[in-house]
Amino acid sequence: MSSALLVIDVQQSFEHAPYWDTRDLPQFQRQLNRLIAICEASAMPVVNILHVDQDDAFRKDSGWVRPMDFLQHTPSATFEKHVHNALTESGLLHWLRERQISRLIISGIRTEQCCETTARVASDLGFEVDFVPEATLTFAITHTNGQVYSATEIKARTELVLAGRFARIVTVAELEGELSAQFAQKERQHA
Repeated sequence: MSSALLVIDVQQSFEHAPYWDTRDLPQFQRQLNRLIAICEASAMPVVNILHVDQDDAFRKDSGWVRPMDFLQHTPSATFEKHVHNALTESGLLHWLRERQISRLIISGIRTEQCCETTARVASDLGFEVDFVPEATLTFAITHTNGQVYSATEIKARTELVLAGRFARIVTVAELEGELSAQFAQKERQHA
């Protein structure tokens, strides 16, 4: 089964959004960079997705629709999206199908928004989906009733609604173990 890692909306636009919060950023950066390195070592394509819309920070002419500075990888491809999921009208779906990629690993910003929506759409389109919450980032949200939901609570809710329905919830360490085992098996087959 051919796989690809999607790095969704990890772009400078968020650093200029009014809800930007760096509290969970260092852990997210570590886990995402580790995940990217693992996938690259497995010769898996790493695909950047950037969000473009009419909000000031996400406008193409803002200068902020580019990867965050901590990302140092060279993506296999980069796509721009204008909706919450990365597969609709971005060119990504065609690119994946051309390469016969059937499994997507989801990472990025915001956990409950573009990452979750991409996972749901990908599942509906027949992809196997691995969702890596520790390689996603989100921010607290205030409900209309005034209750504040923390980033931790939002991530837990996303895991709850995706698990077993739309995606397999996995950690970076679990993926690393699986990819290492697959690499070892290929090496034995070619020996």
